Amino acid sequence: MSFTIRPFRPDEAALYRDIRLEGLRLHPDALGAAFEQESLEPLPFFTARVTGNVIFGGFQGQDVLGTAGFMAETGLKRAHKGHLWGMYVRQAARGTGLARDLVRAVLDHARQRVELIQLSVVATSTAARRLYESAGFEPFGIERRALKVDGRYYDEIHMASQLGDVTDQG
Repeated sequence: MSFTIRPFRPDEAALYRDIRLEGLRLHPDALGAAFEQESLEPLPFFTARVTGNVIFGGFQGQDVLGTAGFMAETGLKRAHKGHLWGMYVRQAARGTGLARDLVRAVLDHARQRVELIQLSVVATSTAARRLYESAGFEPFGIERRALKVDGRYYDEIHMASQLGDVTDQG
């Protein structure tokens, strides 16, 4: 399979909303937000998310098959850090390398902006953990009972990748 990886444009907020809500609905334990809450949000909420962050889409033609977001922290003491978030790949594209390509796109983007990138992954998601480890992320902590879905708790592993000092990257 061949994919085009690029940031969503503001006029593609509906495409982003559709795949985001699918991920939240099908995998409530894998993402920190809740379908029940985000599904009530109007389209301008998703437009603001697409314009306020960099959210990469994995496109095959006009179809969106995956997403991964980058968000830089703000403030003088935290501006050197960013987060990879909202990673989701549709079932049809799993095992194709799309997830790896999305992570690579986020890391390439982040290298020009931050020195450290962090993420959280549900401890039971071994495939996702392997993906992030292969991309250079290392675990630095476990948050017990980080998520609660339908009365069941899920631990999250916090991971980070040191990207270097952006002031040295010209």
